[in-house]
Amino acid sequence: MPYVAGLDIGSAISKAVIMQNGAIISAGIRPIEGNFALSAESVLTEALQKAKLTHSDIKRIGACGLGAAFISQPFTKITEISCQSRGVHYLIPTVRTLIEVGNQSSRVIKVSPKGKVADCLVSDKCAAGSGRILQIIAKVLGVTIREMGELSLQATRPAKFTTGCAVFLETEAISRVAEGMAKEDIIAGLHQTLAAKICAMAQRMKVEEDCAMTGGGAVDIGLVKTMEKQIGKNIITPEEPLSTAAIGAALIAAEK
Repeated sequence: MPYVAGLDIGSAISKAVIMQNGAIISAGIRPIEGNFALSAESVLTEALQKAKLTHSDIKRIGACGLGAAFISQPFTKITEISCQSRGVHYLIPTVRTLIEVGNQSSRVIKVSPKGKVADCLVSDKCAAGSGRILQIIAKVLGVTIREMGELSLQATRPAKFTTGCAVFLETEAISRVAEGMAKEDIIAGLHQTLAAKICAMAQRMKVEEDCAMTGGGAVDIGLVKTMEKQIGKNIITPEEPLSTAAIGAALIAAEK
């Protein structure tokens, strides 16, 4: 059977997978670094090299994401929510609610038993309601997203933020640092603020189990744990939560 590729060219990171007969052969992840076309080509080449394949071995490419239009090879354009839904169903077939915390927005997707989108809500285009705010505050504190998660679990007095705006959240975080507040308390407070925004949206969808979380926010274990407390349900995170849409893109393209 032919090889197919799935690409998710997001606003911050490009992801690629190579599949054959419904099995993942290889994968790649690269930062955008200001150039969608170069990042898309680089991440596909990375996945191909890992699989010891060339571009000519790929019979079909499925793609989604903000930068998909910059892919140089012929491809099938697929919506991000369809790719996310199908990808998470492939990895965890029991999932019925998917919470994606991406760089530009957050989404709550109802997943059908066949991996299709049954319903979806998308946050407004504000960094305070997406994973972008995690990157902003991580830079302020001089830590990585993964480190943020571990640190927040050590918090004893989570900070109280008075705003839901990303610009003012950053300003407040800088002020808390100047006041000598512990990093873990600042991060835990940020998690509570972000989780409250996403959970309000999720509750409108009436979260059904199993519930999963993907996107950059799913890399932050502290955010995941905070979401679990606020939603009142266990949240499953795939082993590689950034690649679900790329997997879905490959699967859907293979069927066309």
